[in-house]
Amino acid sequence: MSEEFKKYPMMTAKSLRSRRERPRRVKMLTRDFIEGLRNPPYYLTQCSKLMVWGAIDSLYNPHYGYFSTQATIFSPGEPFNFNDLSDEPAFHRALGDRYTTFEDNLDAIAYDPTRQLWHTPTSLFRPYYGEAVARYLVTNYKLTQYPYHDLIIYEMGAGNGELMQNVLDYIQVYHPDIYERTRYKVIEISSSLAELQRKASQNYPGKVEIVNQSIFSWSSYTPQPCFFLALEVFDNFPHDSVRYHPNSNAPLQGHVLIDSSGDFYEFYLPNLDPLASSYLQTRAQVCSHGSYSSTLIPPLRKRIAQLLTPFAPNLTEAEYIPTKLLQFFNILADYFPAHKLLAADFHSLPDTIAGTNAPVVQTRYERKTICVSTPFVQQGFFDILFPTPFDQVSAIYSAVTGKLTRVLSHEEYLSRWAYVEDTQTRNGENPLLSWYRNASVLTTI
Repeated sequence: MSEEFKKYPMMTAKSLRSRRERPRRVKMLTRDFIEGLRNPPYYLTQCSKLMVWGAIDSLYNPHYGYFSTQATIFSPGEPFNFNDLSDEPAFHRALGDRYTTFEDNLDAIAYDPTRQLWHTPTSLFRPYYGEAVARYLVTNYKLTQYPYHDLIIYEMGAGNGELMQNVLDYIQVYHPDIYERTRYKVIEISSSLAELQRKASQNYPGKVEIVNQSIFSWSSYTPQPCFFLALEVFDNFPHDSVRYHPNSNAPLQGHVLIDSSGDFYEFYLPNLDPLASSYLQTRAQVCSHGSYSSTLIPPLRKRIAQLLTPFAPNLTEAEYIPTKLLQFFNILADYFPAHKLLAADFHSLPDTIAGTNAPVVQTRYERKTICVSTPFVQQGFFDILFPTPFDQVSAIYSAVTGKLTRVLSHEEYLSRWAYVEDTQTRNGENPLLSWYRNASVLTTI
């Protein structure tokens, strides 16, 4: 296999985008493989999303990637009347009933046992979640930009456009003077979702622009102040896998080889590419050692381990580092210098594969979620979701952009900006606050 590794060409997610079939006889970084996973189903579960840098081809390839060919966004229909529900379990039951009806209607058109279905807090708590985001935007716009600048909003990965509609509806009704100065721009990599967003934007003539491209190919300079929304996006950014030498703690970067039969083989090499190297160097400079040292072995422990376990593995377990997120921060700094970021995502996930900051890899079969233990799965049939280490990410964001941040729990953020009485059940429970307890919100101060 080492000879095949030398012989097979090195590919990237970009070089694979034109391919209509899954590649064979190639090798690539783990993050590039993950990017391509978003084609046909891969593996999914009740975990939510997941990825690794090399797996990007699996997620985003336009011909066989998960997001391009498999993912369907659940729409619950009419908003839930939380005030009429007895308690949170009643909301669970009502949501389950709507899921069943939604899939029954899809199956009546075309039965699909491998349908990949997912939802967002925007859709579950419509319009209240989107209105909370709108209040945050309007308040901060008035404090820092009004009346000298227009309200410019960028949203990355807008799904079916529900957040865009909720935000614009709120501003139009409650702040018509600001609505006249509002421009909403969506950056969407998926052509099918971009088309849904265009249809949703027809009710807002002259207000919405849909840009169907990846943020990572962005080249347009925006000097004006703007808000940049990234809600449940970081978890699907490709990650690199890194393992460390137990004696020197030197990092090795993960690669995957796909042989002539389509089987996957993982390799780690000591030569890091510039993006992985930059992430590790930046983290070492701006983060406290304790926030990321779980995979590194202290010197004393090394010596004891060598004496007691001479045949132990020659590398540490894998660590998954958000290298693509660093690239995104660089794009914000270079092309959106006056931006304010609003990002929300999972800081922890259940049922992850082995490793530090490891993802959930999952698929769905006959309406059941199935988790697997490796990111190297058939491209397009699996969702890959990574937790976001907000302590590291906020420090790295500040180092790259020169901006200060605030990180709140999902509940803290919504308690400040939502009208929580709208989502309270009769017994006082509040699903808007209790759901997504494993999520955090990062904002630019």
